Amino acid sequence: MRIPFIAGNWKMFKTEEESVAFAEKFKELYQGTDVRAAICAPFTDLRALKEAFEGTAIGVGAQNVHFADEGAYTGEISVKMLQEIGVDYCIVGHSERRQYFAETDETVNLKLKKLLEGTISPILCVGESLEQRDSGKLFDVVKNQLVEDLKDIPSGDIQRIVIAYEPIWAIGTGRTATPQQAEEMCAFIRQTLIEMYDEETADQVILQYGGSVKPANASEIMNMDEIDGALVGGASLKAEDFMAIIDF
Repeated sequence: MRIPFIAGNWKMFKTEEESVAFAEKFKELYQGTDVRAAICAPFTDLRALKEAFEGTAIGVGAQNVHFADEGAYTGEISVKMLQEIGVDYCIVGHSERRQYFAETDETVNLKLKKLLEGTISPILCVGESLEQRDSGKLFDVVKNQLVEDLKDIPSGDIQRIVIAYEPIWAIGTGRTATPQQAEEMCAFIRQTLIEMYDEETADQVILQYGGSVKPANASEIMNMDEIDGALVGGASLKAEDFMAIIDF
């Protein structure tokens, strides 16, 4: 059985002091829920969040990683560095990384493989632009991302990867895919995984929806059959709002 998993993506928000204040409040609210939760925060907040969440089931994730073990890559962070802190998850291939920082399916694939060598579970983001959706290419785009991003990754590792469907046109725009649109694509992703691997493997993969998820729409989205969780942006910055989504 797939356990619901809701992760917050803080993007470039919150100082270390602000992250600790959030953690103390969120720990109080989170007690007693069966939904798995994590906060994916800026690099500078990760150690403080791990310490603040110690003794709880709340995970901590990074928002990016480099595929090399070490080297002359100014400004980058390695898997080894994240593991030393105790990071649980790492977002890979977010549309903002693809759009603004030249992330490609090739580098996403390399990052996934490097994370899977260690202990950190990847959260792989896929999704189409508005132009691609309107032109009817949405399924081709997402399938191509899955095929290229998961290239040469064996079935034994796939269950460690969380896949987040994030339509680019719904990220930070206030516009949300309807629950039916999100369900349709998540069902397509599951079917694609069946074709790439097998039904038993595909059935173990957690599929999240991301794109302007809020307390007001979380329940309708989360109650879809193929949607196992959410990758939450702005609404994860306030402990009460994030908890309201977890309480869907």
